[in-house]
Amino acid sequence: MSHIDIRHPHRRPLREARSVVEDLAGKMAERFQVDYGWDGDTLVFERAGVHGEIAVSRGEIHVTATLGFLLFALKGPIEAEIRRYLDREFG
Repeated sequence: MSHIDIRHPHRRPLREARSVVEDLAGKMAERFQVDYGWDGDTLVFERAGVHGEIAVSRGEIHVTATLGFLLFALKGPIEAEIRRYLDREFG
């Protein structure tokens, strides 16, 4: 198994940051058949081979994920895509 742990600062209000993360989750669900739901200010997502969380707090987005064996080789591209999205949406 492989782990992803990314912390990204932001300056958006908490409600707006949650909305951006919700949009991301919808895109992930559509593109990769990911199931997701909120637990407080943390979006929990899962599908075969991956499970993780996106915690939204004032000033920071924290993405954690565990990739199963079949996705291990894609860790680099997955991390890069997450970072690109966070940079684009949260500066």
